[in-house]
Amino acid sequence: MTNEQLLEFAWGLANSGYHFLWVIRPDLVKGESSVLPLEFIEETKERGLMVSWCAQEEVLMHPTVSVFLTHSGWNSTIESISFGVPMICWPFFAEQQTNCEPMGSASSEKAHAVCVPFPAQGHMNPMLKVAKLLHTYGFHITFVLTEFNHRRLVLSSGQEAIRGLPDFQFRTIPDGLPFSEEDATQDAPAICDSTSKNCLPHLRHLLAELNEENNKNRPPVSCIVADGSMSFTLDAARELGIPEVLFWTTSACGYLAYNYYRHLIDRGLIPLKVDWLPGLMKDMRLKDFPTFLRTVDANDIMLNFALQETSRASQASAIILNTFEDLEQLAITTLEKILPPIYSIGPLTLLSCNKISNESPIATITTSLWKKDDFCLDWLDRHREPRSIVYVNFGSITVMSNEQLLEFAWGLANSGYHFLWVIRPDLVKGESSVLPPDFIEETKERGLMVSWCTQEEVLMHPTVGVFLTHSGWNSTIESISFGVPMICWPFFAEQQTNCKYTCVEWGLGMEIDNNVKRKDVEELIREMMTGEKKGNKIRKKAMEWKESAIKATDPDGASLVNFEKMINEVLLGNKAVH
Repeated sequence: MTNEQLLEFAWGLANSGYHFLWVIRPDLVKGESSVLPLEFIEETKERGLMVSWCAQEEVLMHPTVSVFLTHSGWNSTIESISFGVPMICWPFFAEQQTNCEPMGSASSEKAHAVCVPFPAQGHMNPMLKVAKLLHTYGFHITFVLTEFNHRRLVLSSGQEAIRGLPDFQFRTIPDGLPFSEEDATQDAPAICDSTSKNCLPHLRHLLAELNEENNKNRPPVSCIVADGSMSFTLDAARELGIPEVLFWTTSACGYLAYNYYRHLIDRGLIPLKVDWLPGLMKDMRLKDFPTFLRTVDANDIMLNFALQETSRASQASAIILNTFEDLEQLAITTLEKILPPIYSIGPLTLLSCNKISNESPIATITTSLWKKDDFCLDWLDRHREPRSIVYVNFGSITVMSNEQLLEFAWGLANSGYHFLWVIRPDLVKGESSVLPPDFIEETKERGLMVSWCTQEEVLMHPTVGVFLTHSGWNSTIESISFGVPMICWPFFAEQQTNCKYTCVEWGLGMEIDNNVKRKDVEELIREMMTGEKKGNKIRKKAMEWKESAIKATDPDGASLVNFEKMINEVLLGNKAVH
């Protein structure tokens, strides 16, 4: 190139504001050396690196590289395609002009997934994992938050949390509920009813905006990945003629139980033991089904919402589940007989760890609606004895009475073990979560209470010996992933189903009665931590399921194979993943 062209490229890079790596051969400028002005060097010294040559394939596969300014030589072009890096093309000679021509519309060829989670913490986190995984396969991502949760995310994690990347963007739609600045989980019936009735027009408007032709840096929307409880999105996908995958964030057994609601209603909710539903374990009781059946009102919001969302699932192009085949083979096989293609892609915790490096620019993107207390990890590090700490967390929605809080507290205190207890500010119904001074005094040397934490990092910590949990599916599958046995106190939805399978079918835990007593808490903790009979059997089983989960997410594991099949067969319509 000429020296003038070199300078134009240089100042274009400088003025873009981005970090850059620039390979400048000594003979790049015709007839003279490639010399850059001192003011350019000074301005870009903190964010620019110039080298004379590099190992290009290693650079292009690096997760920090977002775009390739190239001469469109075929080696460079095919390598960029292989690692999912979009190109800015400046062809020089030979067939480089030909290579550049189809690349001129590269952004329009890139797959663009719009991810729409249900607006609750336990749904947003697994959807974010799916979005990040799709991003690693070259997808442009638009992650849709409600305006309410967008405000909470900024409050908990700062403005930087929603900044995103050029090809991983956050957008918002209203949820249809009255404006609120409350920093707490929204009422489940209200948000379910409102999203299903009010969100579709706003999503249509957002999709139209994303598809505006005048934005050359953003490819048109090519697919939707939505929560199974946001089935209004199916109408938008059908109108655009694009595929949609529904992500049911439940267990396979929990999702199958939801699909049997209509059968149970048609049969009058009797008998009390239900042995005639294919795919579910024997001796399933009505109390083991998702709790929205527990109503005498035929017009109950949650009952009808569950019926609506499960009945519409057949309209999806496919359904994905955060589980693995060895764990829930029978439920998955039964679902495959009544629904579109089912892809089990879990545990997403392990799949994400394998596919997304800590250095990746998407690694720090979060959807945590509560401010995390990282001190608890330092606290765990100070306890050297493996499997010696009880971890207690009832999730983002569970509430309890003050009496139940006290029973759990004194059960923990009387067990004699160290414990880490996550106590949300809104854990106790209608009042603050306040523990008595004598409990604080007695446990000050062995107990730590925090308002929120990075649960995956806690569960993978070698000092954690048992998990006292509400049996939400995220918590359950994460506990399975890291080989931690469970004490289960389910609250609502399919948590009862998860509890039944955890304790009976998979042999991973023990259940506490809803009417919790401190003596039961104390005895179960001791049995699970050091018990020679049942406790020992459960601890061994937990390690066996951990190995099975790891195997499912290995490079040749069924869950990774299923994830890539879902991309190729559904989201890309048989176009190869690079």
